[in-house]
Amino acid sequence: MHSLIQNLDLSARGIWFPVSVGLLLFFFSLLMPKRRINWLEFYITFGVVGYVAWISDTVVGGMLDLVDLGNPKITGLGELASYSFIPSSLSIIYLNYANKTNKWILVLLFTLFSTLIEWMMIQTGYLKMKNWDFFFFSIIAYLMVFSLILPVHLTVLKKNLLHNK
Repeated sequence: MHSLIQNLDLSARGIWFPVSVGLLLFFFSLLMPKRRINWLEFYITFGVVGYVAWISDTVVGGMLDLVDLGNPKITGLGELASYSFIPSSLSIIYLNYANKTNKWILVLLFTLFSTLIEWMMIQTGYLKMKNWDFFFFSIIAYLMVFSLILPVHLTVLKKNLLHNK
């Protein structure tokens, strides 16, 4: 039992923040009225974004060693929330509400919100930057994800789902 608890990295400083935010965002994404996405698109987007987030963690945190979350030697509960629930839930919420008239407002809002989450993870001590310029690389990445990658993802998804019916 002690080994299980140790492997969850529950004693990591600031772990409460990514776990709390991840659960809040996940439950909001589940319970919100579905406007622009359906449950199949929800399911696929959740998996695709979560997968890409874990690949990014492997490259940025592992191979390039630019950031550490919690204990760098353990993949714990905080990392699960940080890479599975937070980005996937934010992506689903964004895609559910974004349309042509509010796209850029939501791109800026979700970029700001994502940056704030990352900044709070740094402030709580859970995320440690090594050679990553938070205000440069992270903001550019969020802007690209919300303005380009997620809309293209949804367009391709809708086109292929309609084509297969």
